[in-house]
Amino acid sequence: MRNSVFANLLGLSSLLYLLGGAQPAKAFEIEYEEHFGAADAASIVRILSSTDSDRFKPVITGFIARNPDLGVHYVTASTAEIYTAIAVEKQPFDLVISSAMDLQMKLANDGFTQAVDTVETKAVPGWARWRTEVFGFALEPVVMLISKKDFANLTVPRTRHEMLALIRNNSSVFKDRIGTYNPETSGAGYLFSTQGARQSDTFWRLAEVMGRLNAKLYCCTSKMIEAVDKGDLALAYNLLGSYANAILPANSNAQIIAFEDYTHILLRTAIVPITSQSPAGGIRFLNFLVSPDGQSILDSEAKLPALNNSVIDKLANRKPIRLDAGLLVFLDRLKKTHFLREWNAALIQN
Repeated sequence: MRNSVFANLLGLSSLLYLLGGAQPAKAFEIEYEEHFGAADAASIVRILSSTDSDRFKPVITGFIARNPDLGVHYVTASTAEIYTAIAVEKQPFDLVISSAMDLQMKLANDGFTQAVDTVETKAVPGWARWRTEVFGFALEPVVMLISKKDFANLTVPRTRHEMLALIRNNSSVFKDRIGTYNPETSGAGYLFSTQGARQSDTFWRLAEVMGRLNAKLYCCTSKMIEAVDKGDLALAYNLLGSYANAILPANSNAQIIAFEDYTHILLRTAIVPITSQSPAGGIRFLNFLVSPDGQSILDSEAKLPALNNSVIDKLANRKPIRLDAGLLVFLDRLKKTHFLREWNAALIQN
């Protein structure tokens, strides 16, 4: 259960600990943190993650039940802030979890990760790991969310071409009421955008039309889910499907749509950073994540689809985003600057 007083006190103490008692001019931004397990645990595994603690709690409690000698200090931040924490500030976390696969690979490519070569990590499918440093442990379909009230008299689009025609022809419905990630501030949002641009030129046409309709930009999936459910948005494009599936109540105003032309499937990945002060603890947690027990808890309790999730296997035209060198292309400084300049030109048309 969340406890704001505890979080505030823990935030100060843990930050001072992580920084060795010195506070920098600008530290990475923590969204939330919580301690799990006995206060007097022999060792603490410090995890930095983009996955909400409420979603990940079943995994953490399952790990502690099997490793009662360990406690877990779980810190959440945005994917961009996570990258800053490790690459810039060299924060001593023992495990780093992120949905921004490309940024995790960049950390590995730039020498910020440790090799993990265990029986458990060797069992991870080749398409879900990068060398012996970046490991996928959960799947995440990238979907659209619509407001049932706004679509009561509209045909639900099943492809991006249909979506493009729909919003063009119904500007009164969608003006100021489309949401999507901000790729300038969200690592996951940048990944979704660049992969969309690689997949189809429809991406740029959608960006231009959404710009004309004054689309709203968001930091995270949870905010978009809330806005669609409340009716503030008629449509949210490119968000994390498992979050919506887990959060939305049965009588929600929001409906999840997986496109039939293609559905990108990303990997939630984990790394053990070289800055870890307790890499053994990080490796134990990683081994659990990819083990049959950990995968079962992810799928059934945390509602984060495991690597062998049967529902995702049946999605039409699913396009897994693979852990390969192609992910690093758009992280080149000049390419990223150019991409974001094009994005802003398309979306900001004032």
